Amino acid sequence: MKFDVLSLFPEMFEPIKASIIGRAEKNGLININLINIRDFSLDKHKKVDDTPYGGGAGMVMMPNVVNDAYNSIQDRENAKVIYLTPQGKTLTQAKVEELSKEEHLILLCGHYEGIDQRVIDEIVDEEISIGDYVLTGGELPAMILIDSVSRFVSGVLSNGSEEEESFSNGLLEYPQYTRPETFLEKNVPEILISGNHKKINEWRRKESLRNTYLKRPELLEKAKLSDDDLKTLEEIKNECK
Repeated sequence: MKFDVLSLFPEMFEPIKASIIGRAEKNGLININLINIRDFSLDKHKKVDDTPYGGGAGMVMMPNVVNDAYNSIQDRENAKVIYLTPQGKTLTQAKVEELSKEEHLILLCGHYEGIDQRVIDEIVDEEISIGDYVLTGGELPAMILIDSVSRFVSGVLSNGSEEEESFSNGLLEYPQYTRPETFLEKNVPEILISGNHKKINEWRRKESLRNTYLKRPELLEKAKLSDDDLKTLEEIKNECK
């Protein structure tokens, strides 16, 4: 998986090159190529923005500079170009999995009041938001997209844990425990040390349903629930009364 990132502040991406994502890049599973849009400015002061036509507050990134930065990317013909913007569709786990099947993503990070619409119309395939709020730029959303998508690239996570996480099946994940067995006079649930994997799986499913019911009940409306799940959910509701 290759990520080309068009940004005015590529230095912001250093933190993402640590830990799991850093190892994945070192092992050749992903490649993060940072392109400084400012390098393509023809102005001696590296100016990349100007006042908006029609008036208004703030500045707008100029289309020619963004377009020249985009055109510098090699083998871009089959890439999917994503503009990170609050106006886009919200990033979900389903979208993350969909994007992970791509081989090449180009991420465009806006700044100031945004980017001239003409270049957006020309090069962007999809607009994505990470939530209904506004940030100072698209770099943090781009990092979130890279991190979430990379985890579904084969080999990035060695134990396949992405298959049992929150949202992977429409529900929140069950609680996790590790050593020591007793902490602050609280013990690990006995079922988890029983060795009975059938019972453990049943417990985990119930606790996943419980977590979802208590924390994000709206997710249950779209989750695929079996008859056993619905029965368990009624038990949970009665327990929580």
